[in-house]
Amino acid sequence: MKIAIIVGKMDSGGKKNLIMEYYRHIDRDKIQFDFICDSDSQAIPEQEILELGGNVYKISPYQHIVRNMADMAHIFQQNKYKVVHAYNSTMNLFPMAVAKYCNVPVRISESLSMAHEGDWKTILKKILRPMSRLYANYYMSCGEDCGRWQFGNKLFDTGKVDVFKTVINTEFNSYDRGLREKTRVEFGWEDKIVIGHIGRFTAQKNSVHMIEIFGAVARKEPNAILCLIGDGELKEEMVKKIDELGIKKQVAYLGRREDIQQFYNAMDCFLLPSLYEGLPVVGLEAESCGLPMFFSTEVTREANACELGHFVGLDESIDVWAEKIIKACKENMPIRRSHAKEVCDAGFDSASEAIRLQNYYFKALEKEKGQYNGK
Repeated sequence: MKIAIIVGKMDSGGKKNLIMEYYRHIDRDKIQFDFICDSDSQAIPEQEILELGGNVYKISPYQHIVRNMADMAHIFQQNKYKVVHAYNSTMNLFPMAVAKYCNVPVRISESLSMAHEGDWKTILKKILRPMSRLYANYYMSCGEDCGRWQFGNKLFDTGKVDVFKTVINTEFNSYDRGLREKTRVEFGWEDKIVIGHIGRFTAQKNSVHMIEIFGAVARKEPNAILCLIGDGELKEEMVKKIDELGIKKQVAYLGRREDIQQFYNAMDCFLLPSLYEGLPVVGLEAESCGLPMFFSTEVTREANACELGHFVGLDESIDVWAEKIIKACKENMPIRRSHAKEVCDAGFDSASEAIRLQNYYFKALEKEKGQYNGK
């Protein structure tokens, strides 16, 4: 069975990692994914998808919504999908409408994120949120908070929203002391306290405030280094803030990278002061690798998979953040170990959840066939 996966923009980050983890672990002799991505996506792993038996279709970006929907309609009609699974939260309204028009029997709308008043996109999300339930006949979320936010308490409490957790390859993301030492030597971090961040540089991730927090860490701990991996629209503003705080020599900007496992190992803690999240993949990967995680209190507590999560309010001063970060780093460094088993046992392992997802697809299709035949 071929399933249309509506990705939207496939850039480096949690959504891409989540979808690919499910794809790598499903039984691809039974199910194959066709990835439908905006043409301006920055990080489509085309070679891997093709090697695994899938297809990639690039369509007009969502900013050109009429062409975007027309492109989707053409692909749906050409391939006659029985299942369309959209991963774009409130933007799922549009692919669900096209799927309904094309008579796709199983139309899954998935929520991966929420919103915050500090993000300009929130206005659009609030407009689209009540409509994001339209045209879909199956609802999914990566966690309870996301499910309730997008689909409402009534739909969630009546069991209409199925939670499929954010998943990672816990074994791959386990702690490797040798890899830690090798990476720290390569980058000259042997005697440093390495604070890390991997992600998009956006308002949602509160990227500029993250620099301010690290500025307070750097004042208190001269040996601290901020390792930044990623890119985004706030990069220039972040660079300006780094210069303003005089911490350029303590910031290692490594750009977009796919070889991030070594950096989880090399870091001493991970910083994610987001305005909002779904259930962040980077948090689970970091925790599996034994890294203390520093989330804002706006991030769901579901992200604390193995008691390595620290939640600090955005109304707290940057000095409070800095003190907590330095304390956790120094306490954890002598006892660093893998927490992969704990993260796996908490239900975040891709291998087991992928099998549950493929069974879900088949059961949903059987249900729709039964209703169509009058059963």
